[in-house]
Amino acid sequence: MTHTSTVVAGGDHEFMTVRHLVAEGDQVSIGHAIGQEARARANWAPAAIDPRVGKARRLWFERNWRAHYARLSGIAAAYGIDPERDDLSFDSITGLPSGSGCSAVAVPASSTVDGHGLTGRNYDFFTSGFDDLIAEFTGAEPAANPGAPMASRPYVLTTRPQHGLASTAVTMGDLDGATEGINEAGLAVALLLADVTSVEPPSEHTSLAGLSVMQVPRYLLDTCEDTEQAEIALRTAKLYDHGVGIHYLVADASGRSFVWERGAHDAEHVLTGDGPQCVTNHPLHRYPDTANLPADTDESMRTYERARTLAKNTGDGTVSGASLRAAMDSVAMPATPGAPWRTLWRSVFDHDARTMSTRFYLGDSTGETARYSDELTFRP
Repeated sequence: MTHTSTVVAGGDHEFMTVRHLVAEGDQVSIGHAIGQEARARANWAPAAIDPRVGKARRLWFERNWRAHYARLSGIAAAYGIDPERDDLSFDSITGLPSGSGCSAVAVPASSTVDGHGLTGRNYDFFTSGFDDLIAEFTGAEPAANPGAPMASRPYVLTTRPQHGLASTAVTMGDLDGATEGINEAGLAVALLLADVTSVEPPSEHTSLAGLSVMQVPRYLLDTCEDTEQAEIALRTAKLYDHGVGIHYLVADASGRSFVWERGAHDAEHVLTGDGPQCVTNHPLHRYPDTANLPADTDESMRTYERARTLAKNTGDGTVSGASLRAAMDSVAMPATPGAPWRTLWRSVFDHDARTMSTRFYLGDSTGETARYSDELTFRP
């Protein structure tokens, strides 16, 4: 087993420090590398859990997600703890809330100039610490010592198991999950907040048996090669979100894509379409026609405007890598003084080349412009 952990963007004097963790070997060894990273940098330790829930979670992973089940053994070993203990949770390696206001578009090869399927994604999130975010939601006084911004230490995770699908992914801070990624089969997944107008303040919740919102992308990247397999995987999985509604854009190397959403009364929605498929932060099953979206409000975070703009800028059938990047930039969060959020990174996936190219937010410049790192390209 080999693994490396290096800083690839930002640093001590920037808003963000981005590390790239590369782990190769069997899944237990990959888990051990993740556990070592958590011990060294994440200030995390396995959390106590109801043993009945812990047993249910362990059995669910063993039966349904063997790669993750094996990685948990490696994480436990990194902490010197018996992985069979049901009173501890060995995953959810973060103290950060899930959810974000984002934009994404999947462009099939038939709509690109070079015949490569592409997916673009902006990750928009708050630039504050957890306590300040709670104050933003509740109207409370800002914290005297708010701590580091929640999204200031993201990771790029590249895992190359001896058996199974290699992948590379970005995570805001959850070392056993992902916000987006691509695997060696060309399947890409990105999560987005599903309904920005109804979001609740983030809070801590106990893990349950099944998949948390941040584990879903990692699960699909580990187990699926195309959208058909991904749809079946989602329909047969046990999912929980603790009230933070998320939808997922899934696209593959054949040019197919879909958006997965859950609605009222546990309804499941799989939304497809011809040509580029745009998704922002409103439920597509309620608003399937981009041309007939409602007007934005103070609470909607420009979700409808962003969807209309993305559709307009990617719908002419001649999308290139450069024009897709320009389209994503056209819906990025502006660097408005006092605004609590920014577009923290932009990723472009080339499904044929199996690459993820990402640039990361480093801070604001004068003139209300955001500064970004050079774009970095990662391969599973």
